[in-house]
Amino acid sequence: MKLSTKSRYGVRAMFDMAYHAGSLPAQIKDISRRQNISPRYLEQIFQDLKKAGLLKSRRGPQGGYSLSRPAEEITVKEIVLAAEGELMLVNCVKGLRKDGEAPPSCEFDNQCLTQYIWAEGSRILGQYFDSISLKDLCDQGQELGLEKELDHRFMYFI
Repeated sequence: MKLSTKSRYGVRAMFDMAYHAGSLPAQIKDISRRQNISPRYLEQIFQDLKKAGLLKSRRGPQGGYSLSRPAEEITVKEIVLAAEGELMLVNCVKGLRKDGEAPPSCEFDNQCLTQYIWAEGSRILGQYFDSISLKDLCDQGQELGLEKELDHRFMYFI
């Protein structure tokens, strides 16, 4: 399985927001610059994250995007699901249920033992991603000594 750039960039952008802006609004141009992600592509990703209820937006000079919940309540799994739509290692396990009643997604459906391996791997990966919050990532960033950028919109000079 290979996660798309949409989910990878989504996690990076959400981390960036939590780390640099906290609960304040962050602007696309700043996230784009810090993470080296195209602003246009970031807008597309943010639409999916907003639709999933992970972000909220506000227009205007003091506007931007902000986290819809505290960083400790948003998990990597939620971000990946918002971007990818699902979290499956392979396509042949879509809809696979232990009772064997599943819409066929491959020609060997319910006749291939490896389906259960991939389904279990997907479940374990989902649990792992669900155990990591944006706050956990921010804590790791601080431990690594990542420098926080001050938001120039809120700096005042005398």
